[in-house]
Amino acid sequence: MGNLHQFYVRRGILFGLSVVWSFCAAMAAMAGSGMFAASDDVALDGYDVVSYFLDTEPKPGAPTHSVIWKGVVWQFETDENRQLFEANPRAYAPQFGGYCAYGVAKGVVVSTDPRVWHIYQGKLYLTRDRKAMQAWIVDVPGNVAEAGARWPEVLAAK
Repeated sequence: MGNLHQFYVRRGILFGLSVVWSFCAAMAAMAGSGMFAASDDVALDGYDVVSYFLDTEPKPGAPTHSVIWKGVVWQFETDENRQLFEANPRAYAPQFGGYCAYGVAKGVVVSTDPRVWHIYQGKLYLTRDRKAMQAWIVDVPGNVAEAGARWPEVLAAK
């Protein structure tokens, strides 16, 4: 009787662990979804996020050079840019999910114009328009700190 009891106890433990593992995996998968702003599930209105770092102006991407990351389609001008992104997406992805960085600093989620951008300390920041960008530029370090502090609550409220 003891061996049968141990068998059922072990089986119950394994079942419990599998349920916990499945729950954790599902939560990890959901953590990325909705984190990035996207129109029709395409990030940055189709602009090539790598081009912000390589060119003087962002370039439009193409569906033929795309990848899905964090539940969003990212399009690239070239296959080389897609490969750079895939090698290290966090190096290129816009901060604060591509939402208006100045808006996040003020505690709100605002969509952006992907043509209004700023790179600070190797990170890409977008704003909703040129007026918001002017306000952002006044105190970039302070705004980055404020947006970073507010981002978890802003994302949770979104």
